[in-house]
Parts: sequence; structure tokens; C-alpha cells
Amino acid sequence: MTTKDPLLQAAAQVLARSNALVIGAGAGMGVDSGLPDFRGRHGFWKAYPAAQKLGLSFSELANPAWFFKDAHLAWGFYGHRSNLYRATQPHVGFSILLEWAERMPLGAFVITSNVAGHFQKAGFHEDSVLEIHGSLNWWQCTDLCTTEPFPASTETITVDEERLHAQPPLPSCPHCGALARPNILMFGDSEWISDRSDAQGRRFASWLGKVPLGTLAVVELGAGLSIATIRRGCENLIDVKRARLIRINPGDHETPPGHLGINGGAAETLKALDELWNSRP
Repeated sequence: MTTKDPLLQAAAQVLARSNALVIGAGAGMGVDSGLPDFRGRHGFWKAYPAAQKLGLSFSELANPAWFFKDAHLAWGFYGHRSNLYRATQPHVGFSILLEWAERMPLGAFVITSNVAGHFQKAGFHEDSVLEIHGSLNWWQCTDLCTTEPFPASTETITVDEERLHAQPPLPSCPHCGALARPNILMFGDSEWISDRSDAQGRRFASWLGKVPLGTLAVVELGAGLSIATIRRGCENLIDVKRARLIRINPGDHETPPGHLGINGGAAETLKALDELWNSRP
């Protein structure tokens, strides 16, 4: 990727002329940090060979029913993910986005489907992040003794990766001692406590309401078509706020007319854009 690319130059110009920024991030944002890509059954099985032995796809395993049918398997999967996300450092693109956010006169807000908490880990303030599917850094009680999520334990969950089986003690609710589960939206999930994400959504709406029409840039990264919530949310801002959309994706980067789709990974594209923006007079 070269900074002479006219699409990159146009994107840098959009950013330089904007007063506010929305960052929309899908699963592809984390790939450059070394996190696994779960795209398709085989992408998931590459990351979790034990799931292939069990014949389970991502959507079949990421289901709250397992916390009642086989809690050790459920926490084998989510415990491994939690351990991995905590041990992984966000790639340089997160720091670049944080610098851009701090440059914007009206600030910035992140909307993400990722549950790793990496935007906060990279320095984004908790009050400027909307995690639409929740976060692995927060848990909830499976007995619903409380309707409030609580911070996840910082203890590492021991997992037998050959069997995808968590070793006792399993995470528990600090209020009643019942089994805990991640406070994230799973497939077929009717018991997800969305209070924390709902509050984030209200903060986003309040911030967005203060952004004048035509002054907002939207940078979307790694948001695919299979679960298109982030893509739809970013495109909606075109109509609501007359925003300019910059869609960055190594595939599926097409945009509505008049907007910018860049075929590239998150980290490399953000570095090139940052270089262009910093070199502007």
C-alpha cells in the first residue's frame, strides 16, 4: 500500500476536514493484533481444533445453553478466549485511532462488535466506547440473582485445550455463588443482560446529537457482511448526519456512492493514512 493511492489521499482529506469521528470496528480489526479469524467453520476450527472434534461450529458453541448443559465446555471456550484477549496487545492501529480521536474538535466515539475490550486497553475512555455485543471483561449471573453485570475476575481460567475443557473452580457470581457467564450477546441468547451496552448506546446518542450535520467522518474497519450490524450502523450515519464513510477491509470494501472503500488491512491502512494526514501542510 502506497501513500500515492488516490483513495488514501481522499480519505486523509476527509479526516483533516472533519470535526468529529466515529470508529466502527468489526472482527477484522483484531486480526492484525494476532487474534484468530473465525470466518467460516474451517476458520473457527483452525483456532479451536477441539471444536472440530466435537463437530461444533462457532455459532453452535457460542450459545448460552452450554452453560447449563456442559459448563466446563462453555468456559473452556470462553475462558480460552478471555485468556487470549487479555494476553494480546492491541496493534498500532488502535494508537493511531486514539491520536485521531484526540485531534477532533468534537471528539470521537467507538462502536464495535468486538468483545475483547481492546479499545479501552489501548487508551480509549470507557465513556466513548459502545460495545454492541457486550464484553468478555464483564460477567453476569446464570441464575439472574442480579440484573446488573459485574467486572470479570482477573484470574486466569485454566483450560485443557485438547478437550476445550475448563478446570475448576469455574467462574461464579460474587453475589450468590451461582455459575457466572460472560456478559456478551451469544447466539439464541434470551438472557443477555444488555444494561451496560444500553447505557453505552445512550451516551453515544447524546454525543452524536451534538455533532453538526456534515462534520462527521466515519472510519469503519474489518466489518464483514455475515453479521453486518457495524456496517449498517456506519452507513446509517450517512443519512442521519451526512457523514463521510471510509470503509477499510481486505474484502467487502464496497461503499454507497460518494464514499471511500479501501481494500486493505486495518493496521497497514491506518499507518498509511496517518502518514498522509501528518504530512499535510
